[in-house]
Amino acid sequence: MFTSGGPTLGELAVQALSSLERGYDLLAPKFDATPFRTPDAVLDAVAEALRPLGPFGSGLDVCCGTGAGTALLRELCRERVTGVDLSAGMLARAREAQEARPPEPGLPEPEWVRADVRALPFRAEFDLAVSFGAFGHFLPAERPGLFARVHAALRPGGLFAFPVAAPPRVGSPAYWALWGFDAAMRVRNALWRPRFVMYYRTFRLPDVVTDLRRTGFAVERAALPALGVREDGSPRCRLLVARRPG
Repeated sequence: MFTSGGPTLGELAVQALSSLERGYDLLAPKFDATPFRTPDAVLDAVAEALRPLGPFGSGLDVCCGTGAGTALLRELCRERVTGVDLSAGMLARAREAQEARPPEPGLPEPEWVRADVRALPFRAEFDLAVSFGAFGHFLPAERPGLFARVHAALRPGGLFAFPVAAPPRVGSPAYWALWGFDAAMRVRNALWRPRFVMYYRTFRLPDVVTDLRRTGFAVERAALPALGVREDGSPRCRLLVARRPG
């Protein structure tokens, strides 16, 4: 699964027995060499779907990690791009990548903010917010509060967009792999402190849409055809686009 530059099994074990924040601080130097980093194919498909909905002035990457989604926002937003994450280590890695990149005239340079996204320190400042691969770190009961903070950070008419993969077929190897991972994490969190919240099967599309609408968003779904279709012809991945009414 991992490249030669990725973390060892021992390093992953230490991360898994740490708090969420500390675990990602430890993983940050090697995070981009793991499968946990959002693939470029997903980023490109999301950018293609969002581009016709712009132009956007300012963009927010929620749980930005090392900045993969933030780079997407630089292509879509003309004025300001902000990445926010709880992990100081992940933000440091994002800054290092930014400093190593030659200046690109016409593209906004990201600003990096360390904060718990359940308490985002922004009010009506952004036209577009995105998030990639982070929602498993929030329990279902925490989602409405998180969505409310993103809603408050957007200007009227602003969009909150994120990809949602189709669930694996019941009984398939992928289904049992995710089921087993979540079961192991529940046992770990019942027996060990601090907790490390990461569950794959708690982010169900109908529940997420309900939470977004209750928060005040108008929600639309769009297929991401570049990511393929399943055997029944349904898309492998959809883009959820939630708009704060203007």
